[in-house]
Parts: sequence; structure tokens; C-alpha cells
Amino acid sequence: MTPEYYLLLSALLFSIGAVGVLVRRNAIVVFMCIELMLNSVNLSLITFARIDGSLDGQVMAFFVMVVAAAEVVVGLAIITSIFRARRSASIDDTNLLKY
Repeated sequence: MTPEYYLLLSALLFSIGAVGVLVRRNAIVVFMCIELMLNSVNLSLITFARIDGSLDGQVMAFFVMVVAAAEVVVGLAIITSIFRARRSASIDDTNLLKY
């Protein structure tokens, strides 16, 4: 397969994730769409690294995965605390975190 197919797949996955972030109101679904967008960026980074013949893109993709893992921990903790307080995982209920 040529790298163009991987880049097209990456663009498609990023578009699906962006539409999901903009359209959905459930925090869990929005969170999964953000993860989908991060994975599409990883796919494009690895594709460009393979085209270039270097390991820079793969190293950057590894760091993106590390940051995404930390994001999962913090994001799910926030979503869990909002769900416990409001009994809903709706994004509209995030005003709970205001002063």
C-alpha cells in the first residue's frame, strides 16, 4: 500500500473525531472522539516517518501516546466526579467546576 492511503485514512479518522467532538453532548463519547483524533495524528506521524526513513515521527507518536494515557487518567477522573455529582455525563453539566 502506498503512503497516500494511510494519510487518507488518517484524515478520515480525524474528520470523524472532529465531527464527534462538535456534535455529541455526552462527555464519554467526546472523550473517545478526542482519542480517535490523537490516533489519527499518530498514524500520520508514523506514515511521514516511514516516507522520510527516520525514527523521529515514531518517537513523537510514542510521546503522543504517553500524553494520551495521562489524558485518559485525568479526563476520566473529571468525568467520574461530574457523574457522581450530577448523575449525568452531559457536557452541559460541566458548570459544576466553576467557582
